[in-house]
Amino acid sequence: MSAKIRILFVCLGNIVRSPLAENMFRHLTIQAGVGEVYEVASAGTGDWHVGDSPDGRMRRVAAERGLVYDGRARQFSPKDFDHFDWIVAMDRDNRAHLFAQARSPIDKNKIHLMREFDPVNASMGRPQMDVPDPYYGGLQGFEEVYDIVERSCRGLFEELQRRGGVLEGRAL
Repeated sequence: MSAKIRILFVCLGNIVRSPLAENMFRHLTIQAGVGEVYEVASAGTGDWHVGDSPDGRMRRVAAERGLVYDGRARQFSPKDFDHFDWIVAMDRDNRAHLFAQARSPIDKNKIHLMREFDPVNASMGRPQMDVPDPYYGGLQGFEEVYDIVERSCRGLFEELQRRGGVLEGRAL
């Protein structure tokens, strides 16, 4: 069997955006019958929520749309660069944090922004590159984030499928 494509989604606290992306992406791969090809995880740049479950508001929005999940928050470690092929940041601040921890150009090449894969962004004159953090806002923010993450996960999945088993210049 070929090596798995390993993807790590990263946000600030690992309780809202990145666990949603992790579980959304996993759901898409399983629906497509290729779940065994991918290893998917998430982490946060900060340590405030280590060990906590995902935010209940986001889980409620997801459950209303048919995606039920759980998990425990963990903090990103530079060792994650050794394990994951793709490290997908939810916003530019997260990306800057990851770049600061990168040990080499190879590490930096693994870092992407989530909305690079958002098809709505491709049609905008001035694309929005951040997945907003809804933590301190109302329910509408969580619904908006769900939509953005779903589109972006689909875009990332389609991009990886288009690559046909080639990842970062090496065959799988």
